[in-house]
Amino acid sequence: MGIKKIVDKVKEEVKVLKGEESKDKLYQNEQDYPDVASARTAFEESKKKLFNVNLWSNLEGINSTFELHNARGLKTTAEIPEIGYFMKITLPASNVENWVNISSIRIEDNLAEFTVHPSEKPNPPADEEEVTEHFFTKEASSTFRVELQGTRLIASEVGKNEYINNQGEESGDRSVLNTLIAEGGWAGFQGLQWDKLTSYLVHQEETKAG
Repeated sequence: MGIKKIVDKVKEEVKVLKGEESKDKLYQNEQDYPDVASARTAFEESKKKLFNVNLWSNLEGINSTFELHNARGLKTTAEIPEIGYFMKITLPASNVENWVNISSIRIEDNLAEFTVHPSEKPNPPADEEEVTEHFFTKEASSTFRVELQGTRLIASEVGKNEYINNQGEESGDRSVLNTLIAEGGWAGFQGLQWDKLTSYLVHQEETKAG
């Protein structure tokens, strides 16, 4: 890498740290099946795994805790979320809550996905300042997707507009904490977490065991 590219890269990272630039990310795993029928069966099971968010907490190894909450902010055991539902995500070895809101759900013959955006904590106390309880700003989104292409099953996590939430009123008093999480703990853990999840969604562990 030439000197100019190195300098440009440093400038880009500084802007990211300041919350002035965003990053887009894609994490993906896939699994091939011997015939269309078995691939279709696997896809239907993948949809169940995708939408049953509470079960994501049970992935082996170092893993975040995922809790599904309804539109009123109450924890729910629903196996299929609805638009307006919330997810509370707690990173390993952390008690910092990060909230996202489900903004869209899409189900087609060969595709299922839902998209979330960072959000405020649902139903905060009246005396509590309303801020985005997440290390990314509301412009960020994560789309969790499973799709069937012939006999190939693909799972993806698509991250868009990942601006660090450390500017203005939206960040409240979490500016420094959000920077540390986004560029510290989460930066090193993000790939592991979404690789683990997308592997789970395409049944790679079950395939190995079989």
